[in-house]
Amino acid sequence: IFMPRFGSINERRHQLHEVIRLSGMNLIINDMDQPLIIKVASVPNERLQVYFIDNEEYFKRKSVYSDKEGTLYKDNDERAIFFAKGVLETVKKLNWKPDVVHVMGWMSGMVPAYLKEYYADDSFFNEAKVVVSLFDNAFEGELNPEIKNKLAFDGINGEVSKYLENPDFSGITKSALKYADAAVKGEEIIPGNINEFLVSKEIPVMEYCPVEGISEAYNLFYAEELMNENL
Repeated sequence: IFMPRFGSINERRHQLHEVIRLSGMNLIINDMDQPLIIKVASVPNERLQVYFIDNEEYFKRKSVYSDKEGTLYKDNDERAIFFAKGVLETVKKLNWKPDVVHVMGWMSGMVPAYLKEYYADDSFFNEAKVVVSLFDNAFEGELNPEIKNKLAFDGINGEVSKYLENPDFSGITKSALKYADAAVKGEEIIPGNINEFLVSKEIPVMEYCPVEGISEAYNLFYAEELMNENL
């Protein structure tokens, strides 16, 4: 699991510690060098580690997506880009060649574009399947409209740009689904325009599943729809 190291996360309580061998590289975001810091913590009672993508400029603030007045941070677009590049670069450093990259939440929305375009010629990711989970948790307003130009700086342009003319929740979600090999409905009700777009994609879709039995449902979906295996 990878997630941003938001400032609201208590590092001492959750025993986060920096992974020195993974930290230290710089990521270029819109022609600016930004240092990447990797931290890790374990989920109690589970054999599972969570890797945190950190950067003082983007993630030190205590609020997650918006300020005290509820206004979206103007650099949320760069935060999403930094997170996407940070995750994929860290996976490479760990030498974990992924079978499935499962994207959850709009802050992860740039991961599919970077995986399929920025790293298109990188054999490390050439067999990875992208799964996008869909939720009804839209944010109000839009991200910085310059997001298109910032993606273009990294060679990501073309069709995806039309979904980001107005980079609202719907546009960010559609730009992720553009590159998806499959999708999962994380809630029973998905916004209508996103559901229509999903239908037009004609990709495998896992319908909403309650928590009970969800592990088996995911395993079956991955195996049959993504890996072409019979369980």
